Amino acid sequence: MHIEQIYTNCLAQASYYVESNGEVAIIDPIRDYEVYVHKAKERGASIKYIFETHFHADFVSGHLDLANATQATIVFGPGAETGFDCVVAKDAEVFALGAAELRVVHTPGHTPESTCYLLFDETNNPHAIFTGDTLFVGDVGRPDLCQAGANMTMEDMAGMLYESLNSKIVKLPDTVIVYPGHGPGSACGKSLGPETQSTIGKEKATNYALQPMNKDEFIKVVTDGIAPPPAYFFADAALNKNGYSLIDEIMNEAKPLVLAEFETEMKAGAMVLDTRIPDVFENGFIPGAINIGLNGQYAIWAATLFDLDRKIVILADEGKERESIVRLTRVGFSNIKGYLAGGIPTWTSAAKPLDLVISITPEEFALDTKYSEQAILDVRKPSEWSGGIVENATLVNLENLQDKLEDLDREKDYEVHCAGGYRSMIACSILKANGFYRVKNVYGGFSKIKEMEVPIVIPEGVKA
Repeated sequence: MHIEQIYTNCLAQASYYVESNGEVAIIDPIRDYEVYVHKAKERGASIKYIFETHFHADFVSGHLDLANATQATIVFGPGAETGFDCVVAKDAEVFALGAAELRVVHTPGHTPESTCYLLFDETNNPHAIFTGDTLFVGDVGRPDLCQAGANMTMEDMAGMLYESLNSKIVKLPDTVIVYPGHGPGSACGKSLGPETQSTIGKEKATNYALQPMNKDEFIKVVTDGIAPPPAYFFADAALNKNGYSLIDEIMNEAKPLVLAEFETEMKAGAMVLDTRIPDVFENGFIPGAINIGLNGQYAIWAATLFDLDRKIVILADEGKERESIVRLTRVGFSNIKGYLAGGIPTWTSAAKPLDLVISITPEEFALDTKYSEQAILDVRKPSEWSGGIVENATLVNLENLQDKLEDLDREKDYEVHCAGGYRSMIACSILKANGFYRVKNVYGGFSKIKEMEVPIVIPEGVKA
């Protein structure tokens, strides 16, 4: 028996390759399915099943893409209703995989159809459980993602999660390995631990949600402090449930564009998404372009800030074009018209105009707070503001910046910061694209600013 966790850092998501006697099951695949096909080919195995733990909300799963490439059977848990052919398994149903078995463990709570898969090894002993978003390391799945029409509240779902965990999960042997669907950084839980696997015994000892408590206490602790989900979560869940355009079709459409073709798409309303790192972007970019660098949570921020049907053209470093597109498809973008062949040198060699963002050091920022009239714009999350802000800073969560633009003054000089610098450059590019020309980015963000002689205060009642 062979198990591999395939971890996608930008999504904080784990998929799994499970093999026994030449037969393979893939659990919760990402869209760029080639990784699974190549791995099976290298090992002389064939992909038999694609198991989905639930209708994912934070990314578009690769079940349809992988099934199209391999003809493997897609399996969902009890209660799943889909717009495509699949097996809807019964609770406790067993699927043979070589000399091993995968048993369906229906665990509603994160979503109604949420299901774990318990792996029995070749000696028929329970070896590992693939828990999806039911159980994480140090946390459990958020219970507030029930789709419209399900007629269940967050508290209803949390109650179901309590029953699932206590009637099925905690009763497993302590030695059973826990393979969750996400790791730290995922918005599918509140406080995921730093590890990406655990055991039932460790989770029973350390996971706050598995400590002895009654259902009412569990509901209260699990629902307390959940930040609102990004709007795209419900769009992604619908795509996973009803179907989507295959990634191969999207990639065939997203071709290299010569300058004239690229400009034609821009004039037709396509947004220029510049995926270079912020330190490069700031030195020269196409006017109106939005910067979301590949060096951060690129796809998550793109989906958080823009509608998934937004028409997009890509400006990327040479060799990064395909990655820029593939990572967008992982969260549901499909209207990607292509990328500028040759990148920014193609633009500049034609003597096309460039825009710039001026960045300043934390030291320069500190001087400005003493001697200038600069306005300060903090685009961190409300949970970050609660730990301290620069006195007199304007607080606008990056997620909501585009809705708050009219509350800002285009005639002011804004110095923009986040925690470390990635989000502040996104914000600067959005501001410049919307007629705010007097903006500066602060290198290092609040993590460096707080080391300066700058007045820091604790805000009261901050809102996004």
